[in-house]
Amino acid sequence: MRIDIITVLPELLKSPFEASILKRAIEKGLVEVHFHNLRDYTDKSYNQVDDYQFGGGAGMVLMVEPIDKCISSLKSQRSYDEVIYMTPDGDTLNQKLANRLSLKGNIIILCGHYKGVDQRVRDLFITKEISVGDYVLSGGELGAAILCDAVIRLIPGVLSNETSALTDTFQDNLLAPPIYTRPAEYKGHKVPEILLSGNFPKIEEWRENQAIKRTEELRPDLLE
Repeated sequence: MRIDIITVLPELLKSPFEASILKRAIEKGLVEVHFHNLRDYTDKSYNQVDDYQFGGGAGMVLMVEPIDKCISSLKSQRSYDEVIYMTPDGDTLNQKLANRLSLKGNIIILCGHYKGVDQRVRDLFITKEISVGDYVLSGGELGAAILCDAVIRLIPGVLSNETSALTDTFQDNLLAPPIYTRPAEYKGHKVPEILLSGNFPKIEEWRENQAIKRTEELRPDLLE
């Protein structure tokens, strides 16, 4: 998979990809992540990429021309499965969406900034709009990092144990069951006996029942 991220703040985005699972995925050659500074695609003075809104109003808007130049340059080199715009009014990121995107080959992610982008960007270039929640960030960079983490960890070979992702919360629309590790007893609180039994069919049955119970209690909407 190749991910190209268009941003006015590439330095804000780089650190999550320089550590942990994302770094290992890149080093293994399982994913390529490239950052493109939108200011490199403008011919305006002072590398300007934003301007005032037509009709008045507070907040600056990213202009269509530099975004067009950047996306067109990338598309001249390869084909892309999705051109994603990170925006609060997009489809909310969930596990099903992350699963689908993990099967793609090449993806562009455009990070909004200031008040957003000229609507013509969304009309002409964007194939999918994604939100990480019903709140507003200063820009789309942190949302893009969240999206990349959610997607990249699902690529085969990224996690040391590939079955781990299959038992994550929200897979099969269930929350994960309780988990425990050593010691078996801590300050009077014991690990459930079933987990120490070695009876793996019964353990899996217990885990499934616990997952259903937790989902019913905490997120009943997932079972609808």
